[in-house]
Amino acid sequence: MAAEPHRGFFLTFEGLDGSGKTTQIRRLAAWLVEQELAHIVTRQPGGTTTGDRIRNLLLDSKSAGLAPRTELAMMFADRAQTIHEVISPALASGQIVICDRFTDSTEAYQGGGRQLGSEIVLELHRLICGDLQPDLTILLLPDLAASLKRARKRNTREKAANGTDESRFESEPDPFFRRVYDQYRAIAAREPGRVVVIEGNQSVEEVFAQVIGAAAARLGQANLIESRR
Repeated sequence: MAAEPHRGFFLTFEGLDGSGKTTQIRRLAAWLVEQELAHIVTRQPGGTTTGDRIRNLLLDSKSAGLAPRTELAMMFADRAQTIHEVISPALASGQIVICDRFTDSTEAYQGGGRQLGSEIVLELHRLICGDLQPDLTILLLPDLAASLKRARKRNTREKAANGTDESRFESEPDPFFRRVYDQYRAIAAREPGRVVVIEGNQSVEEVFAQVIGAAAARLGQANLIESRR
């Protein structure tokens, strides 16, 4: 989807935890610095003071009793605040916004994983988020088992190092993540013009080459690279 005139560019990364999103976002941000392109990086849940509080509740294993619809509502409360406080102002000022997760994650995890369905997620997105759509979504889909292993190992390491416990989702059984994975594929099939899928257990460098290829092409189409060099 092409960026609207006189606004920035909204790029999201999607995928299971352990898919390599954090590494690729860091590398893409460094590349944007080299291109002298104004940008910000944010995440969901989190990214604002209020959002970080919501994140703590959503991801902490002690919040195991959350009902699926409560979880869904909290995700959208976080998202609405981030759009208001971070994303919309940055886009209005012409910046590139890189967001680690957006509504696709909610459709995959709550719609698919929690089996709430896509309809309620997409309707809430229209009502609460003004139907704001990314200009480009990069979906990382390495092997499911490998992603889960990396995510669970990372959470164990971080908990031991600093006491941070964000393992509530990773403690779900494997069928939950199979539903999430399949829903991501369904989203990509439904919106091929927006979602670029990078599959398989490739090296960090191989994945990054595809990330840059997709980002550079779309930024060029939006006249952001040429106009800011």
